[in-house]
Amino acid sequence: MVNYYKVLKVSPKATNVEIKSAYRRLARKLHPDVNNNVEDAAREFAKIAKAYEILGNPKERANYDRQLLKAKYASDNNSSVFSSENAHAKRWRQMAYERRYNEIIDRMIADERRETLALQKVIFPTVALFVSTFFVAIFKPLFWTNLQIIGKIILLSLFVAGLVHLISRLRSGFERYTYRDENLHESILEEAEPVTKPYPRFTAICFLIFGVFVSLGVGLLIGNYLDLLIGATMPTLFSHSLKPEFIFYPPIVVLFVDLMHNFVSRFDN
Repeated sequence: MVNYYKVLKVSPKATNVEIKSAYRRLARKLHPDVNNNVEDAAREFAKIAKAYEILGNPKERANYDRQLLKAKYASDNNSSVFSSENAHAKRWRQMAYERRYNEIIDRMIADERRETLALQKVIFPTVALFVSTFFVAIFKPLFWTNLQIIGKIILLSLFVAGLVHLISRLRSGFERYTYRDENLHESILEEAEPVTKPYPRFTAICFLIFGVFVSLGVGLLIGNYLDLLIGATMPTLFSHSLKPEFIFYPPIVVLFVDLMHNFVSRFDN
């Protein structure tokens, strides 16, 4: 059985980042374009491409590790050390197999957890932005108008912190999950990361803008129907029309939602 870890020259405990880095390094070295299409180089390049196809996918890697583990112990059982039918030897082999199998599962779970957390760091702020825009459009709160100078300073500070945080989260999401269309045809020989990201950057930007405007529009539509009720109940707290101060509130909501999510995530881990 081909050992793809040896093909990529990495440890069986290597992380996904280390595997990707090893593949890119070997690919630039063995790519047929830099070896004048020499047959041996092309053959080696095909090997590392296959190795990365398996090891670069967490589920495929887990299945491969199980097969590799079975092959290893099947081979070991043919040697004098591991061929013993002694009950203690059998028990030791079973424990070793289970320990290695548990390592495979634990690594796969850890990889999935990291990917889930990374995705949540994009989804939670985005959803919070849409939902907060929606409710601000409905109620049109006048917090800024009713605050004294100290309160306005605090609100402005929270807005700046929330805006910086939102931009940071969105930028991380774009870098992790989107690609630029002009990068599609870059050669693997370049230092740039090969395109393995799921969404075009232009599409993601359009989705974000569209989501904000839809949330704003639907909120205004509902707010118009509730305007008399809201205005009559608390006329000093809510406006009948959009005001510039409304831009303050969605980033602040995003900041607090993300802080709460990070706090809860610590207990989940």
